[in-house]
Amino acid sequence: MVLLLLLVSVVLFVLADLGVRELTKSLSEKAKRRERAEALAVSLKLDVSREAKSLRRAEVKDPVARILCVDDEDVILDSFRKILVLDGYAVDTVQTGQEALGLVQTHHYDFVFTDLKMPAMDGVDVVKAVKHMRPDIDVIVITGFATVETAVECMKYGATDYVQKPFTEDELLAFVKKTLIRRQDRIAKLLKPSVHVSHLPEVDRVRRSEFSIPGGAFISAGHTWATMAQDGSVKVGMDDFAKKLLGPVDAIEFPPVGMTVRAGQPLFVVRQKKRRVQFVSPISGRVTKTNALLAEDTEALELSPYAKNWVCVIDADKLDVEVPQLKIGKAAVAMFEEDIDKFRGLMKGLLGDAATGTEADDAIYRGELSQLTDDQSERVAKEFFAR
Repeated sequence: MVLLLLLVSVVLFVLADLGVRELTKSLSEKAKRRERAEALAVSLKLDVSREAKSLRRAEVKDPVARILCVDDEDVILDSFRKILVLDGYAVDTVQTGQEALGLVQTHHYDFVFTDLKMPAMDGVDVVKAVKHMRPDIDVIVITGFATVETAVECMKYGATDYVQKPFTEDELLAFVKKTLIRRQDRIAKLLKPSVHVSHLPEVDRVRRSEFSIPGGAFISAGHTWATMAQDGSVKVGMDDFAKKLLGPVDAIEFPPVGMTVRAGQPLFVVRQKKRRVQFVSPISGRVTKTNALLAEDTEALELSPYAKNWVCVIDADKLDVEVPQLKIGKAAVAMFEEDIDKFRGLMKGLLGDAATGTEADDAIYRGELSQLTDDQSERVAKEFFAR
């Protein structure tokens, strides 16, 4: 009986605690909406015409994102301000494309929403100009039913998506939230074209946003790494350039123990669904061991492709001849930087030939090879990993 009463008391305590948390959260959200409503009311009285004649600005504390909306219909601009500001977005609105472009040059925005049909400068020109001046800004086209086809065409010029009017409050909020999540996910995957030599212990992660090379590791032209033990054995794995461009690995086809391999010959294969990417050996010798732990957990490569995440061990027999052909330290960094530039150029060529007509920019993203067609992916893999 005592135990039962104790259990009931614990359950009631947990339920009460959850209720208090939900109430606190609800009150906090209501307070925020009141603050945003006040900010919206104040913003309509502010004179910011020195920046743009038709500009109306609604600032909020710690905005979820900053949005610029351009449309020649006041009702659309009013809807954007009232709906989005209350949900935590900072919103600027103007009535002409020329005013929008002036603001883009002097202010930071995450999104620009532009109507298609406007006098003097239409939405197509706004999309082109914004993406030329600020390719980091996501441009969304506001369109009516009759101009959906044109809105889709705008995506060839860099528009991210389009929203169709008329829209309800819930529809606009859901669309903006979905678009924001996509933007945040893309930014999180963006790789900086910088390379650093890491001296971190193997338990630490390599930097997710940059390319990394561990101190003391030799890097081959085919983007495998090698570290040497005093007994002449060499641990071999896939380097950070290869791992980040390939993305998640489903499985590894390990070389058979006892196999004799020469430098430049196929050593192991990385599998991604139906695709197979082959890596060649950086040195000559006999395979003496494969990494059973990596075979069971390829997700460990997401933390680092180095150190304990080696693929195999080779008993090398030509180190004195072959080591000088590998890169280490600054020489390895220089090779990474050269291949990063080469990769960006190759991707521009491939995406320029794509049926979508999408123009590639200079950005590099984790797992970018997985987004290519099979033929394109095979071409890139051969260019960088089979040499």
